[in-house]
Amino acid sequence: MTLLAIDGITAFYGHSQALFGVDLNVAEGEVVALMGRNGMGKTTTIRCLTRLLPHRDGTIRFAGKSLAGLPPHRAARLGLGLVPEGRRAFAPLTVEENLIAAARPGHWDMARVTALFPRLGERRAQRAGLLSGGEQQMLVIGRALMTNPRLLILDEATEGLAPLIRAEIWAAIRRLKAETGLAILVVDKSLKELSHVADRAVILEKGRTAWTCPMVAMTQELADRYLGV
Repeated sequence: MTLLAIDGITAFYGHSQALFGVDLNVAEGEVVALMGRNGMGKTTTIRCLTRLLPHRDGTIRFAGKSLAGLPPHRAARLGLGLVPEGRRAFAPLTVEENLIAAARPGHWDMARVTALFPRLGERRAQRAGLLSGGEQQMLVIGRALMTNPRLLILDEATEGLAPLIRAEIWAAIRRLKAETGLAILVVDKSLKELSHVADRAVILEKGRTAWTCPMVAMTQELADRYLGV
């Protein structure tokens, strides 16, 4: 069953057009990789989906409901859980306070999040601003899960992290897929890691959907054409 359906959306920053017709679907329980070179519209698409930026043409439907005109908080309540690019932990709050700040009833609670990321349990009373960058990223992922979303959106969740921390986060994503059936939309540059977790790839080029294919069909030729420098 289709959970998210984005059809032909366009978007602008002022008078500058950033999206020229993006199509993207995510089914219940599916993991979709949103890919493309820098500046091709991936984060703008995420901003439109989460209502941080209004789209102009086209439609965005989530769980059968149009997101047009909704403010971000109402879209989130429908079941969108965003892990934004660049880490956005609430620095003055403790790890526990960050996790419960937006918590909603459901499968994900403090015990399950700290089981997924044991470091968060160990640092439960520590202020988020004192965590390492990798620990802050785990915290932001955990905070998104505490909203009990139907779709988890990861925008460059491993960008700039040390290799060991990246490996921990990718292992957690694989666990989410294997054990929960949570739908996930993930933006990342690591083709190797995505090949182990994503069911499909959607590639953007110059603000348009250029290619959609099963992840197993992602050839080196396609990667070089759409993802290479």
